[in-house]
Amino acid sequence: MDLKHAARRIVALSAALGAALVAAPSASADDQVVTVVSEADRAAALAHWTPERMRQWVGDEDLPPAEKIGRVWEGPVPPGVGRLFFTAEPGVDGSCTATVVPSSSKDVAFTAGHCVNGGLDRFDRPIKIVNVVFVPGYDRGAAPHGVFPARSFAWSSTYSGPMSGSDDDAVIALDPVGGRHVADVAGTQDISFGELPSTVDTTILGYPVSRAAGGEALFSCVRPATREANSVTTTWNTDCDLAGGSSGGPWLRNFDPASGKGTLFSVTSRGTMTEDGVTTDLSGAAFTEPVRKLYERAGEL
Repeated sequence: MDLKHAARRIVALSAALGAALVAAPSASADDQVVTVVSEADRAAALAHWTPERMRQWVGDEDLPPAEKIGRVWEGPVPPGVGRLFFTAEPGVDGSCTATVVPSSSKDVAFTAGHCVNGGLDRFDRPIKIVNVVFVPGYDRGAAPHGVFPARSFAWSSTYSGPMSGSDDDAVIALDPVGGRHVADVAGTQDISFGELPSTVDTTILGYPVSRAAGGEALFSCVRPATREANSVTTTWNTDCDLAGGSSGGPWLRNFDPASGKGTLFSVTSRGTMTEDGVTTDLSGAAFTEPVRKLYERAGEL
C-alpha cells in the first residue's frame, strides 16, 4: 500500500486504491515527467491551505490507532524536514512528508513519487494534483519558516505510479517566500546514492495522520533498515509503524541527534496495514541511477 493521507477517512491506501490520485504533467523530458504550476495556481494553493485546513484531521475518530514503535519527535524539527500538503481534484485534501535537499537553486524538496503521482482512477482517468505546498518545520499548526508553494514537481519516467515500488521518488521545486529560498531558511539534509551495506541504522521521520496527533507532530522511528532485492525492485525495509501521512519522509543514516542532520538514502514508500488500520512495516525504494539523474537536474526546475 502507499502511505498517503488522501482523505479524512482514508489514511493508508492499498496500491489499488492509491491509483485514485495523479498529477497531470504539463511538460516532460526523455528521462523525467515534469508538472509546471502556474502563478495563479500557486496563489490558489496558498489561499487554500489556511492553518485551520492544515489541522482538519485532528480528532477524527476514524484515523488509525496511535503508533507504538514511532514516537513524537522531541525538540526542534530537524533541518529541512516538513509537511507536504496537496489536493487531489475534485477536492480531496491530503498530506505527505518531504525534506529539503541541497540544490543549485536552493528550492528543492525530496519526497515520494506517489505523493504527487498516484496513477489513474477506476475509469482510467487521471486526477490532477493541485494546491501543493510545503511547510518546513511544521509543528502543531505552526509554520516557523513559512509556507512554500510548488512551482513544479517531477518524477523519473521509470516510475509507473503507486502500483510500482520502483523509483517511488519525486522532487519538488518551491517558490521563494519573502525573497528567501527554502534551503536558506529551513536548512537541508544531505542525500547519497552510493553503495551501502545490507543493514543500515536508520532514523525515519514523518508526519503520520493517526490518532496520536492527526499529522500535527513529527514522529520518528530509530530502527535497522535491511535491503531486499528481487527481480523487479530493491527496497529498504523496517518494522516502523508510522501511519499514512509519513509517505515521502526521509530515511537518514549517520544521524546526529544534536544537530538533527543525517544523510537521506531512501524515503517512505509503502507499508503493510492490518484490518484495524495499524501499520506493521514500512519500505522505501532503493535509489537508482534514474533517481540520481532526477535529483541532479532538480535545481533546473
